[in-house]
Amino acid sequence: MDGVGKNPNTSGKEENTTALVPAQPVPLSMSDNDMPVAPVHAPLVSSYNDRIRPLLDAVDKLRHLKVMQEGIHLPTIVVVGDQSSGKSSVLESLAGISLPRGQGICTRVPLIMRLQHVPNPRAEIYLEFHGKIVPTDETCVAEAIILATDEIAGNGMGISHTPLTLVVKKNGVPDLTMVDLPGITRVPVHGQPEDIYEQISNIIVEYIKPEESIILNVLSSTVDFPTCESIRMSQRVDRLGQRTLAVVTKADKAPEGLREKVTADDVNIGLGYVCVRNRIGDESYEEARLEEARLFEVHPLLSKIDKSMVGIPVLAQRLVQIQASIISKCLPEIVQKIVGKLNAYVSELNKLPQKLSSTAEAMIAFMRIFGLSKKSLKKVLLKGEFDDYRDDEDMHGTARLAEILNNYSDQLQKSALNVISATPVQFVENVWSYIEKVVITVLKHHSENYPQLNLSTRRAAQNLIASMKEKSIDRVKENFAPR
Repeated sequence: MDGVGKNPNTSGKEENTTALVPAQPVPLSMSDNDMPVAPVHAPLVSSYNDRIRPLLDAVDKLRHLKVMQEGIHLPTIVVVGDQSSGKSSVLESLAGISLPRGQGICTRVPLIMRLQHVPNPRAEIYLEFHGKIVPTDETCVAEAIILATDEIAGNGMGISHTPLTLVVKKNGVPDLTMVDLPGITRVPVHGQPEDIYEQISNIIVEYIKPEESIILNVLSSTVDFPTCESIRMSQRVDRLGQRTLAVVTKADKAPEGLREKVTADDVNIGLGYVCVRNRIGDESYEEARLEEARLFEVHPLLSKIDKSMVGIPVLAQRLVQIQASIISKCLPEIVQKIVGKLNAYVSELNKLPQKLSSTAEAMIAFMRIFGLSKKSLKKVLLKGEFDDYRDDEDMHGTARLAEILNNYSDQLQKSALNVISATPVQFVENVWSYIEKVVITVLKHHSENYPQLNLSTRRAAQNLIASMKEKSIDRVKENFAPR
């Protein structure tokens, strides 16, 4: 993937030539007891926000217009993880808000999280679903998500493919759009459907399969990475891990061997690892960041992990950089696909029947039909060009007229002297019958969008041909009359 690479200090595997710009650790200050402390109100990402915002707005607008339903895939950060992997905690730390917690599946629908940094100290939070906007606030957002989820997926424990959008405009958050998917579980509990694993798998694969998707795989430090179901799913669609980033949660719960696990990279995480500490109990988000910075600075084992691989601020910056790279890469192709779709639909629209509401409109339509038909008839009857009717041999005019002429010649040679006088008239009638068939076919083709004119144009053509046919026969009779 252009513009992104592996973390430093990973395995000796071959790396991408264009490495991701290393994220810088949060600046530290010293407290009274000489303990390193992270600044309380430091934004997760600062300078990058201004550059990514216009690109992200464009993609979000396309997502709102539901272009994905037209088969156009958008650059998306997709968050996956096994149940109880700490996925919700990571998203809470990035957004600075509380999400639904509890036993079983908390995320029952795809949750599109649109985070936007704003200078206003007062946050603006709202939900979008079923064509409506539901405002909420930081204290009620978790409950609002639960209510919206129940409305989308029902009050039980089932899941739904219908997404719910959460918009968070808040000072200090990174400019990110992510899709949080239900946590993976194999055994149904608490009234979950028997095929819950298959349902969740289908949703996850639907979102992570497109090449435009970045997979944020949330792994608990307390488990063996190769056994994680989320790893197995991501490897099915991203075997080399070129678009997979892993965030390792609960680093403080299993510090032994963690450095070795993230540097060995036994599961092919091409975009590298970021280790984080989950927020505990009633800690504020600022307090949690402070404790996280302290943990990775002073812990005898965790402090040995490279600083560009630890902390929520590093994760935020890494995600913003990867997001900017993939959007910049994909947008030109997305625009081409949209233009192609638009042209196809405009073409289909032009083929639909048009209602004529005035004489002026009818005259304009008639002149258009006449002009197009005239061009087609010249091609078919005079120039021998049959591109519009390649598969219809009856419309290959010059060839069919030649056949009529050859048949006439054969009849002349075989006919007795007393019937020759009738043969030219029959020949003229055959020619005009064929011409009438061609003209009616061409008119029908060019007037199919104007059903109100179909009958009138056909009658006008038949009357004109009948008149010309009669004149031709009269002329032939005059020339072949006995003298």
